[in-house]
Amino acid sequence: MNGRHQLVSLTIRPEIVDPQDVEFLQDLVVSAVNEAVRRVDEMVEKEMGALTGGLKLPGM
Repeated sequence: MNGRHQLVSLTIRPEIVDPQDVEFLQDLVVSAVNEAVRRVDEMVEKEMGALTGGLKLPGM
C-alpha cells in the first residue's frame, strides 16, 4: 500500500490458481481493493462535511 491508501501490488502464488490467470487475478484484486478504499474515503469525506457543516477545516 502507498501513502494514498492504494494497493500498489499483490502477489498470488501460481500453485493455488490456474497459472495462466495469475496476472489477471492480481490486477483484479488490486482494482477491487483500490475501489473499496476510494469509496471509504468518499464516505468519510461526506460524513465529515455533514459534521462540519461544509466548513473546510485545516487537517480534516
